Amino acid sequence: MTENNDRSDEGQAPRVVLALPPSETGDSPARVVLEVVHRSGDVDTEPVDAKSDGTLHQQLVAGTAGAGTSPHLAALQRIADENGGNRASPSPGYDASVEYVVEVLTAAGYDVSTPTYPLPKRRRREGEKWCRQVVAQTRTGDPDRVVLIGAHLDSVRKGPGINDNGSGVSALLEIATQLGGSPLVRNAVRFGFWGSEEDDLKGSIHYAKTLTRRDRDAILAYVNVDMVASPNAGYFVLGGEGKSRKKFGPPGSGQVVLVLVEQLAAAGVVARTVPLDDESDYAPFVEAGIPTAGVMAGDTLKKTEKQAQRWGGKAGVKFDPNYHTPRDRLEALDRIVMQRFTRALAGTVAHFAMSPDGRPSSGSSIG
Repeated sequence: MTENNDRSDEGQAPRVVLALPPSETGDSPARVVLEVVHRSGDVDTEPVDAKSDGTLHQQLVAGTAGAGTSPHLAALQRIADENGGNRASPSPGYDASVEYVVEVLTAAGYDVSTPTYPLPKRRRREGEKWCRQVVAQTRTGDPDRVVLIGAHLDSVRKGPGINDNGSGVSALLEIATQLGGSPLVRNAVRFGFWGSEEDDLKGSIHYAKTLTRRDRDAILAYVNVDMVASPNAGYFVLGGEGKSRKKFGPPGSGQVVLVLVEQLAAAGVVARTVPLDDESDYAPFVEAGIPTAGVMAGDTLKKTEKQAQRWGGKAGVKFDPNYHTPRDRLEALDRIVMQRFTRALAGTVAHFAMSPDGRPSSGSSIG
Protein backbone atom coordinates (compact mmCIF):
# COMPACT_ATOMS: atom_id res chain seq x y z
CA MET A 1 0.00 0.00 0.00
CA THR A 2 1.27 3.47 -0.81
CA GLU A 3 1.66 5.79 2.14
CA ASN A 4 2.87 9.37 2.41
CA ASN A 5 6.11 9.02 4.35
CA ASP A 6 6.84 12.73 4.67
CA ARG A 7 5.11 13.85 7.88
CA SER A 8 7.54 16.46 9.10
CA ASP A 9 4.85 19.16 8.88
CA GLU A 10 2.02 17.08 10.31
CA GLY A 11 -0.40 19.19 12.29
CA GLN A 12 0.69 22.44 10.72
CA ALA A 13 -1.54 24.66 8.61
CA PRO A 14 -1.38 24.41 4.81
CA ARG A 15 1.36 26.50 3.22
CA VAL A 16 1.88 27.89 -0.26
CA VAL A 17 4.92 26.71 -2.18
CA LEU A 18 6.31 27.58 -5.59
CA ALA A 19 6.22 24.53 -7.87
CA LEU A 20 9.59 24.57 -9.63
CA PRO A 21 10.80 22.44 -12.54
CA PRO A 22 12.42 19.21 -11.37
CA SER A 23 16.13 18.86 -10.85
CA GLU A 24 16.06 15.08 -10.94
CA THR A 25 16.18 13.20 -14.23
CA GLY A 26 12.98 11.33 -14.89
CA ASP A 27 10.78 13.58 -12.79
CA SER A 28 8.16 15.42 -14.83
CA PRO A 29 8.16 19.21 -14.92
CA ALA A 30 5.61 21.14 -12.86
CA ARG A 31 4.33 24.39 -14.25
CA VAL A 32 1.31 25.34 -12.14
CA VAL A 33 2.05 28.43 -10.11
CA LEU A 34 0.95 27.34 -6.62
CA GLU A 35 0.86 24.08 -4.75
CA VAL A 36 -1.04 23.96 -1.45
CA VAL A 37 0.57 21.43 0.87
CA HIS A 38 -1.30 19.77 3.74
CA ARG A 39 0.32 16.70 5.20
CA SER A 40 -1.62 14.24 7.28
CA GLY A 41 -0.85 10.70 8.28
CA ASP A 42 -4.54 9.77 8.52
CA VAL A 43 -6.50 9.57 5.30
CA ASP A 44 -9.78 9.82 7.22
CA THR A 45 -9.12 13.21 8.85
CA GLU A 46 -11.57 16.01 8.01
CA PRO A 47 -10.35 17.79 4.86
CA VAL A 48 -9.48 21.45 4.72
CA ASP A 49 -12.31 23.39 3.08
CA ALA A 50 -10.11 25.79 1.06
CA LYS A 51 -12.14 28.72 -0.38
CA SER A 52 -14.81 26.18 -1.10
CA ASP A 53 -18.34 25.09 -0.91
CA GLY A 54 -19.62 24.80 2.64
CA THR A 55 -22.16 22.11 3.32
CA LEU A 56 -22.11 20.48 -0.12
CA HIS A 57 -18.32 20.21 -0.04
CA GLN A 58 -18.30 18.69 3.43
CA GLN A 59 -21.12 16.25 2.74
CA LEU A 60 -19.83 15.10 -0.64
CA VAL A 61 -16.25 14.58 0.51
CA ALA A 62 -17.33 12.85 3.72
CA GLY A 63 -19.75 10.66 1.76
CA THR A 64 -17.00 9.40 -0.53
CA ALA A 65 -14.54 8.63 2.29
CA GLY A 66 -15.61 5.00 2.74
CA ALA A 67 -15.65 1.92 0.54
CA GLY A 68 -18.29 3.21 -1.86
CA THR A 69 -16.21 2.51 -4.96
CA SER A 70 -15.79 -1.18 -4.09
CA PRO A 71 -19.11 -2.47 -5.51
CA HIS A 72 -18.45 -0.71 -8.82
CA LEU A 73 -14.91 -2.06 -9.08
CA ALA A 74 -16.18 -5.56 -8.30
CA ALA A 75 -18.95 -5.24 -10.89
CA LEU A 76 -16.52 -4.22 -13.62
CA GLN A 77 -14.20 -7.09 -12.72
CA ARG A 78 -17.13 -9.52 -12.85
CA ILE A 79 -18.22 -8.14 -16.22
CA ALA A 80 -14.74 -8.67 -17.66
CA ASP A 81 -14.50 -12.19 -16.21
CA GLU A 82 -17.83 -13.12 -17.77
CA ASN A 83 -16.96 -11.69 -21.18
CA GLY A 84 -13.62 -13.03 -22.31
CA GLY A 85 -11.47 -11.19 -19.79
CA ASN A 86 -11.86 -7.63 -21.06
CA ARG A 87 -14.22 -4.67 -21.51
CA ALA A 88 -12.81 -3.33 -24.78
CA SER A 89 -15.09 -1.33 -27.04
CA PRO A 90 -16.84 -2.74 -28.91
CA SER A 91 -17.36 -6.06 -27.16
CA PRO A 92 -19.93 -7.80 -24.97
CA GLY A 93 -17.88 -6.73 -21.95
CA TYR A 94 -18.07 -3.10 -22.99
CA ASP A 95 -21.81 -3.34 -23.68
CA ALA A 96 -22.34 -4.80 -20.22
CA SER A 97 -20.24 -1.98 -18.72
CA VAL A 98 -22.46 0.60 -20.44
CA GLU A 99 -25.57 -1.07 -19.08
CA TYR A 100 -24.13 -1.17 -15.57
CA VAL A 101 -23.23 2.53 -15.59
CA VAL A 102 -26.66 3.47 -16.98
CA GLU A 103 -28.37 1.42 -14.26
CA VAL A 104 -26.38 3.04 -11.44
CA LEU A 105 -26.89 6.60 -12.71
CA THR A 106 -30.59 6.09 -13.45
CA ALA A 107 -31.13 4.74 -9.93
CA ALA A 108 -29.35 7.83 -8.58
CA GLY A 109 -31.85 10.10 -10.34
CA TYR A 110 -29.84 11.50 -13.25
CA ASP A 111 -30.92 12.37 -16.75
CA VAL A 112 -28.98 9.67 -18.60
CA SER A 113 -28.26 9.34 -22.31
CA THR A 114 -26.14 6.99 -24.41
CA PRO A 115 -24.91 9.05 -27.37
CA THR A 116 -23.17 7.09 -30.10
CA TYR A 117 -19.91 7.60 -31.95
CA PRO A 118 -18.53 5.96 -35.12
CA LEU A 119 -16.31 2.96 -34.54
CA PRO A 120 -12.93 2.69 -36.25
CA LYS A 121 -13.35 0.42 -39.27
CA ARG A 122 -10.98 -2.17 -37.84
CA ARG A 123 -13.19 -2.52 -34.75
CA ARG A 124 -16.58 -2.87 -36.42
CA ARG A 125 -18.43 -6.07 -35.74
CA GLU A 126 -20.75 -7.38 -38.46
CA GLY A 127 -23.41 -4.81 -39.22
CA GLU A 128 -22.21 -2.47 -36.49
CA LYS A 129 -20.79 0.97 -37.23
CA TRP A 130 -21.60 2.84 -34.04
CA CYS A 131 -20.91 2.39 -30.34
CA ARG A 132 -22.49 3.91 -27.24
CA GLN A 133 -21.00 5.94 -24.43
CA VAL A 134 -22.77 7.33 -21.36
CA VAL A 135 -23.51 10.93 -20.37
CA ALA A 136 -25.49 11.86 -17.26
CA GLN A 137 -26.42 15.28 -15.90
CA THR A 138 -28.04 16.57 -12.74
CA ARG A 139 -31.63 17.75 -13.06
CA THR A 140 -30.76 20.80 -11.00
CA GLY A 141 -28.23 23.56 -11.47
CA ASP A 142 -27.97 25.98 -14.38
CA PRO A 143 -27.75 23.94 -17.60
CA ASP A 144 -25.91 26.84 -19.22
CA ARG A 145 -23.15 26.52 -16.59
CA VAL A 146 -21.92 22.93 -16.56
CA VAL A 147 -19.15 21.20 -14.63
CA LEU A 148 -18.01 18.18 -16.69
CA ILE A 149 -15.99 15.29 -15.26
CA GLY A 150 -15.19 12.22 -17.33
CA ALA A 151 -13.45 8.85 -17.45
CA HIS A 152 -13.02 6.27 -20.18
CA LEU A 153 -15.18 3.17 -19.82
CA ASP A 154 -13.30 0.78 -22.09
CA SER A 155 -10.32 -1.46 -21.36
CA VAL A 156 -7.64 -2.82 -23.66
CA ARG A 157 -8.30 -6.23 -25.21
CA LYS A 158 -5.48 -7.82 -23.24
CA GLY A 159 -7.07 -7.40 -19.82
CA PRO A 160 -9.99 -6.30 -17.64
CA GLY A 161 -8.67 -2.76 -17.12
CA ILE A 162 -9.66 -2.35 -13.48
CA ASN A 163 -7.11 0.36 -12.76
CA ASP A 164 -7.14 1.50 -16.40
CA ASN A 165 -9.83 2.65 -16.17
CA GLY A 166 -12.30 0.91 -13.92
CA SER A 167 -10.83 3.01 -11.11
CA GLY A 168 -11.78 6.29 -12.80
CA VAL A 169 -15.24 4.99 -13.69
CA SER A 170 -15.84 3.79 -10.12
CA ALA A 171 -14.70 7.09 -8.63
CA LEU A 172 -17.17 8.95 -10.85
CA LEU A 173 -20.01 6.55 -10.02
CA GLU A 174 -19.38 6.95 -6.28
CA ILE A 175 -19.32 10.76 -6.55
CA ALA A 176 -22.45 10.75 -8.72
CA THR A 177 -24.29 8.49 -6.28
CA GLN A 178 -23.35 10.62 -3.28
CA LEU A 179 -24.26 13.84 -5.11
CA GLY A 180 -27.60 12.54 -6.39
CA GLY A 181 -29.45 13.56 -9.50
CA SER A 182 -31.15 16.63 -8.00
CA PRO A 183 -28.68 18.28 -5.60
CA LEU A 184 -28.90 21.86 -4.38
CA VAL A 185 -26.23 23.25 -6.70
CA ARG A 186 -25.70 26.49 -8.58
CA ASN A 187 -24.28 24.85 -11.72
CA ALA A 188 -25.27 21.59 -13.41
CA VAL A 189 -22.90 18.64 -13.03
CA ARG A 190 -22.32 16.28 -15.96
CA PHE A 191 -20.57 12.91 -15.90
CA GLY A 192 -19.10 11.41 -19.08
CA PHE A 193 -18.07 7.79 -19.59
CA TRP A 194 -16.19 7.64 -22.88
CA GLY A 195 -15.78 4.74 -25.29
CA SER A 196 -12.74 3.73 -27.39
CA GLU A 197 -10.19 5.73 -25.44
CA GLU A 198 -7.86 2.82 -26.11
CA ASP A 199 -8.51 3.34 -29.85
CA ASP A 200 -7.16 6.88 -30.21
CA LEU A 201 -9.82 8.59 -28.04
CA LYS A 202 -12.56 8.01 -30.62
CA GLY A 203 -15.46 8.42 -28.19
CA SER A 204 -14.47 11.65 -26.49
CA ILE A 205 -13.22 13.20 -29.74
CA HIS A 206 -16.61 12.64 -31.38
CA TYR A 207 -18.43 13.98 -28.33
CA ALA A 208 -16.34 17.16 -28.16
CA LYS A 209 -16.50 17.77 -31.92
CA THR A 210 -20.28 17.46 -32.03
CA LEU A 211 -20.88 19.99 -29.26
CA THR A 212 -22.48 23.18 -30.54
CA ARG A 213 -20.76 26.46 -29.76
CA ARG A 214 -23.35 27.11 -27.08
CA ASP A 215 -22.71 23.66 -25.61
CA ARG A 216 -18.95 24.31 -25.52
CA ASP A 217 -19.39 27.73 -23.96
CA ALA A 218 -21.64 26.26 -21.27
CA ILE A 219 -18.89 23.96 -19.94
CA LEU A 220 -17.08 25.81 -17.17
CA ALA A 221 -14.36 23.17 -16.84
CA TYR A 222 -13.53 19.58 -17.74
CA VAL A 223 -11.76 17.20 -15.32
CA ASN A 224 -10.39 13.90 -16.67
CA VAL A 225 -9.96 10.85 -14.42
CA ASP A 226 -7.73 8.06 -15.74
CA MET A 227 -6.04 5.45 -13.49
CA VAL A 228 -6.39 6.49 -9.85
CA ALA A 229 -5.51 3.25 -8.01
CA SER A 230 -2.04 2.32 -9.30
CA PRO A 231 -0.25 -0.14 -6.96
CA ASN A 232 3.00 1.90 -6.80
CA ALA A 233 1.16 5.16 -7.10
CA GLY A 234 2.06 8.77 -7.59
CA TYR A 235 -0.31 11.71 -7.29
CA PHE A 236 -0.25 13.60 -10.57
CA VAL A 237 -2.36 16.54 -11.67
CA LEU A 238 -2.16 17.22 -15.40
CA GLY A 239 -2.25 20.72 -16.83
CA GLY A 240 -1.38 24.15 -15.47
CA GLU A 241 -0.26 27.56 -16.62
CA GLY A 242 2.13 27.84 -19.57
CA LYS A 243 2.54 29.18 -23.09
CA SER A 244 1.68 25.89 -24.79
CA ARG A 245 -2.08 25.27 -24.80
CA LYS A 246 -1.47 21.68 -25.87
CA LYS A 247 0.67 20.99 -22.79
CA PHE A 248 -1.05 23.17 -20.20
CA GLY A 249 -4.58 23.64 -21.50
CA PRO A 250 -6.61 26.66 -22.59
CA PRO A 251 -6.82 29.78 -20.41
CA GLY A 252 -8.29 28.90 -17.02
CA SER A 253 -6.84 25.38 -16.93
CA GLY A 254 -4.29 26.43 -14.32
CA GLN A 255 -7.12 27.39 -11.98
CA VAL A 256 -8.72 23.96 -12.41
CA VAL A 257 -5.36 22.39 -11.62
CA LEU A 258 -5.01 24.55 -8.52
CA VAL A 259 -8.36 23.33 -7.15
CA LEU A 260 -7.35 19.70 -7.74
CA VAL A 261 -3.99 20.27 -6.00
CA GLU A 262 -5.76 21.90 -3.06
CA GLN A 263 -8.23 19.06 -2.75
CA LEU A 264 -5.49 16.42 -2.89
CA ALA A 265 -3.65 18.35 -0.20
CA ALA A 266 -6.81 18.24 1.90
CA ALA A 267 -6.87 14.47 1.38
CA GLY A 268 -3.36 14.26 2.79
CA VAL A 269 -0.97 14.15 -0.16
CA VAL A 270 1.33 16.51 -2.03
CA ALA A 271 0.45 16.38 -5.73
CA ARG A 272 2.90 16.85 -8.59
CA THR A 273 1.77 18.86 -11.61
CA VAL A 274 2.78 17.62 -15.06
CA PRO A 275 1.97 18.65 -18.63
CA LEU A 276 -0.93 17.31 -20.63
CA ASP A 277 -0.30 15.07 -23.63
CA ASP A 278 -2.46 13.37 -26.27
CA GLU A 279 -2.87 10.08 -24.42
CA SER A 280 -6.21 10.48 -22.64
CA ASP A 281 -9.64 12.01 -23.04
CA TYR A 282 -8.67 15.51 -21.96
CA ALA A 283 -7.12 16.12 -25.41
CA PRO A 284 -10.35 16.87 -27.33
CA PHE A 285 -11.57 19.25 -24.64
CA VAL A 286 -8.30 21.14 -24.80
CA GLU A 287 -8.79 21.34 -28.56
CA ALA A 288 -12.32 22.69 -27.98
CA GLY A 289 -10.95 25.53 -25.85
CA ILE A 290 -12.46 24.32 -22.55
CA PRO A 291 -10.43 24.80 -19.34
CA THR A 292 -9.13 21.29 -18.71
CA ALA A 293 -7.14 19.30 -16.17
CA GLY A 294 -6.74 15.68 -15.19
CA VAL A 295 -5.54 13.32 -12.50
CA MET A 296 -3.72 10.01 -12.59
CA ALA A 297 -1.67 7.74 -10.32
CA GLY A 298 0.87 6.75 -12.98
CA ASP A 299 1.37 4.00 -15.55
CA THR A 300 4.58 2.72 -17.20
CA LEU A 301 7.14 5.26 -15.97
CA LYS A 302 9.29 4.19 -13.03
CA LYS A 303 9.05 5.94 -9.69
CA THR A 304 12.14 7.96 -8.83
CA GLU A 305 13.86 8.07 -5.45
CA LYS A 306 12.52 11.55 -4.88
CA GLN A 307 8.99 10.43 -5.67
CA ALA A 308 9.28 7.40 -3.38
CA GLN A 309 10.38 9.71 -0.56
CA ARG A 310 7.38 11.93 -1.20
CA TRP A 311 4.69 9.30 -1.70
CA GLY A 312 6.06 6.01 -0.43
CA GLY A 313 6.28 2.91 -2.61
CA LYS A 314 9.30 1.51 -4.43
CA ALA A 315 11.79 3.56 -6.44
CA GLY A 316 12.84 2.02 -9.73
CA VAL A 317 9.49 0.21 -10.13
CA LYS A 318 6.71 1.22 -12.53
CA PHE A 319 3.79 3.10 -11.07
CA ASP A 320 1.57 0.33 -12.44
CA PRO A 321 3.45 -2.87 -13.36
CA ASN A 322 0.11 -4.37 -14.49
CA TYR A 323 -0.67 -1.68 -17.05
CA HIS A 324 -2.37 -3.10 -20.17
CA THR A 325 -1.97 -6.70 -19.04
CA PRO A 326 -4.32 -9.43 -17.73
CA ARG A 327 -2.98 -8.63 -14.24
CA ASP A 328 -4.81 -5.30 -14.12
CA ARG A 329 -7.36 -6.80 -11.76
CA LEU A 330 -9.29 -5.89 -8.64
CA GLU A 331 -6.77 -7.42 -6.25
CA ALA A 332 -3.90 -5.31 -7.65
CA LEU A 333 -5.38 -1.92 -6.74
CA ASP A 334 -4.23 0.39 -3.96
CA ARG A 335 -7.49 1.27 -2.20
CA ILE A 336 -5.96 4.04 -0.06
CA VAL A 337 -4.77 5.81 -3.21
CA MET A 338 -8.21 5.30 -4.75
CA GLN A 339 -9.88 6.80 -1.69
CA ARG A 340 -7.66 9.87 -1.67
CA PHE A 341 -8.24 10.61 -5.33
CA THR A 342 -11.99 10.05 -5.01
CA ARG A 343 -12.22 12.45 -2.09
CA ALA A 344 -10.20 15.08 -3.93
CA LEU A 345 -12.36 14.73 -7.03
CA ALA A 346 -15.52 14.97 -4.94
CA GLY A 347 -14.24 18.20 -3.41
CA THR A 348 -13.40 19.55 -6.86
CA VAL A 349 -16.88 18.74 -8.20
CA ALA A 350 -18.46 20.44 -5.19
CA HIS A 351 -16.24 23.50 -5.65
CA PHE A 352 -17.22 24.06 -9.27
CA ALA A 353 -20.85 23.05 -8.76
CA MET A 354 -21.25 25.89 -6.26
CA SER A 355 -18.98 28.46 -7.91
CA PRO A 356 -20.73 31.79 -8.65
CA ASP A 357 -18.06 32.68 -11.22
CA GLY A 358 -18.07 32.11 -14.94
CA ARG A 359 -15.55 30.04 -16.83
CA PRO A 360 -12.13 30.40 -15.18
CA SER A 361 -9.60 32.47 -17.09
CA SER A 362 -5.85 32.82 -16.86
CA GLY A 363 -4.85 34.58 -13.68
CA SER A 364 -8.36 34.49 -12.18
CA SER A 365 -9.40 32.89 -8.92
CA ILE A 366 -12.30 30.49 -8.63
CA GLY A 367 -14.97 30.32 -5.96
